[in-house]
Amino acid sequence: MKPEKTSVDRHIHVGFVRSLFEDPGVLLTAGVCNGLIAILVYGTTRHPIYLILGAALLVSSTYRYLTIRHVKKTNAITDMASARRAERAYILGGIVQSAFMGAFAFTAIVLVPDVFGELAAIAVIMAGAATVVGRNYGSRPMVAVFGFTSVLPVAAALMLKGEFNYFLLGLYIVPFMIILMRMAANVRGILISAISEELKTKDIAQRFDRALNTMPHGLVMLDAEGKTVVANMRAAEALRFEDASLLQRRTLKALLLRVAASGLLSTKDASFADAELMKAIRDGRERRLRLKLTDGRHLEFTARAGRDELGVITFEDVTRRVESDDKIRHMARYDSLTGLPNRDYFNELMIEASETGDRRRTIGLVILDLDDFKTVNDTLGHPVGDGLIDAIARKLKPFESRDIVISRFGGDEFALYFDNVPDADTFTERMNVIFDTLTGDAHVAGHVLRIQASGGAVLVPVHGADVDGMVVKADLALYRAKELGKASWYLFEEEMDQAFRRKQRLKIDLRAAIEDKALRVVYQPIVSMETMQIAGCEALCRWDHPELGAISPAIFIPLAEEMGIVSRISELVLDTACRQCVLWPEHIGVSVNLSAKDFRSGDIVATIERALGDSGLCARRLELEVTETALLDDKAMTRRYIEDMKRMGVRIALDDFGTGYSSLSYLHNLPLDKIKIDRSFLMDVTQNRRALDLLRGIVDMSRPLGLAVTIEGVETFEQLKTLAEHVRPDLLQGFLFGAPLTASGIDALAHTTWPFAKDLKASRRS
Repeated sequence: MKPEKTSVDRHIHVGFVRSLFEDPGVLLTAGVCNGLIAILVYGTTRHPIYLILGAALLVSSTYRYLTIRHVKKTNAITDMASARRAERAYILGGIVQSAFMGAFAFTAIVLVPDVFGELAAIAVIMAGAATVVGRNYGSRPMVAVFGFTSVLPVAAALMLKGEFNYFLLGLYIVPFMIILMRMAANVRGILISAISEELKTKDIAQRFDRALNTMPHGLVMLDAEGKTVVANMRAAEALRFEDASLLQRRTLKALLLRVAASGLLSTKDASFADAELMKAIRDGRERRLRLKLTDGRHLEFTARAGRDELGVITFEDVTRRVESDDKIRHMARYDSLTGLPNRDYFNELMIEASETGDRRRTIGLVILDLDDFKTVNDTLGHPVGDGLIDAIARKLKPFESRDIVISRFGGDEFALYFDNVPDADTFTERMNVIFDTLTGDAHVAGHVLRIQASGGAVLVPVHGADVDGMVVKADLALYRAKELGKASWYLFEEEMDQAFRRKQRLKIDLRAAIEDKALRVVYQPIVSMETMQIAGCEALCRWDHPELGAISPAIFIPLAEEMGIVSRISELVLDTACRQCVLWPEHIGVSVNLSAKDFRSGDIVATIERALGDSGLCARRLELEVTETALLDDKAMTRRYIEDMKRMGVRIALDDFGTGYSSLSYLHNLPLDKIKIDRSFLMDVTQNRRALDLLRGIVDMSRPLGLAVTIEGVETFEQLKTLAEHVRPDLLQGFLFGAPLTASGIDALAHTTWPFAKDLKASRRS
């Protein structure tokens, strides 16, 4: 047996002290018996000492009984301090009572010897020794007190008898006293260990209960029979039970059916959940299952097998997570401004719808685009533009149905999917109604905006329908509607697809031609009005397609701009023109057109420097033609580039003068050398006096600004004659002087005077 611990937990010590004050009647009975025995010895010896000892034993035991009874009755032992006070009082009473018992034994053996008294005294002491372990184990000092005040006097009295046998008997009693104290200590240690383990068990149980009921999820543990053995309050709350104890000894099925009976869950869902979760536990695997309750909550059940054939099921309220996921999913699928499906989700809906239903039906796709929407954003701001988009969406939403899905495709584009189109005529009627609804005014942030949209539509059989292909065809139809004047819609036709394919093929071939340097440069003469000789020429790019023949610049230049490679064409023309011009006579210069795309590239100035440097051409012989379109995008940047070019020594001409909106401001603000008047001013100059006055006014206005003037599009001698007599521009350009020439053709005509120069002189003299 383990020895008693040196330090006893305070809680246990308080309990031990309380045990000393239990059943005080036993002490009173023992004390009365001891006193009566002492009085009985008085009857045999007639010695008054025994009468005194008997009375002392009766009085001390009665007093001790009353003291213990008072402490017990008043519950005076509440903490460690009160326990110490009570224990001291108990020991003090024990000392007095056991001292009288020791005195009775010592008197009967040594002081007033009596055979009966001796036997009676030893019997009293031994009886007390037998009960002291069970009675006083809670107080180690009390056991020691009894040994020293009761047992030790008996041993001393026997040894004082003077006889050998009595002496040995007295010695024997000494180890008995030690054994007595040891037994009390062992009992005490056993009880301490038992109580400590019980307290630990209670503490663990309390901690487990606290952890169980403070965990954020509900938990149910099932035994081998599938019945609940552990459940926490979260589980009870999740399943709408009043207390966790109501879940005990119920199967999962019974719990779920109880929930179903309350109307929170359907019986079908309850049975399904029970079957799935219990199967997972039996198979030793984890299974998650989410159920939606009728009160709007979402519970996620997780089943997993535990140890010792226990199954664990947790309940988690995932309502917020589900709502958050739904919100994120909605944000990923729907346009935040209009609430309509976005492009990705619209494509999903189209694919899903087209893959189901009658495979013989016709489906349709419409793409709508607001006309001139960029102007609204640029002039009134993006908030007003957003308001207009929202107004369009509200006009379209009433057309949503089981067969029509509407989406904001992005920007100012909307898309409509028709899942079942009876025939083209019915579709046309629907589209006309939609366009009639869109037509009108929208009131946005105090502005009245005129709604105008263009649309492209495509109808295809549902079998074999390709969503991406339908989008391409609808876009082609939309482009056609824009080309035809906007504010209308157009139905896709197959020749559009063929034209689109041809265009894509041309793009591929054009890129290859640029890579292989298969483009060539020709030169249109620019003739001096005064001498009727070549003063310069305009470099023009030509493309001879190996299969299609000559492709007009009006076709391939816009393609190059769309592809973002027009600057490479400009660079090719610039390099070629500079290398050729350096071989011509000094009085001939060359003019190269720069596109708006060139001015959006920061490399244009460096490209010009490189072309001049590589060719060795004098900068003053190079003229760069800039259109008003190039000047519109970023005026500050364009001016900086032009000033950099001027510092190099090249000349700058404003091309197509008179076709834009701000020509006069450019003449005033930009460091230009020349203007080129567009051919449109010559169309009726020989017959319309007003046209002639306008043309003459432009020339007269330009000269004081130091600007040379070139008039383009001269095609007849009558035009030339009118210009010579009334306008007198500096330079002329047009088919009257021939088609564009090769570099050698320019060189050959460098000093040639056009034959009708004499006719001009004659007309002037007349």
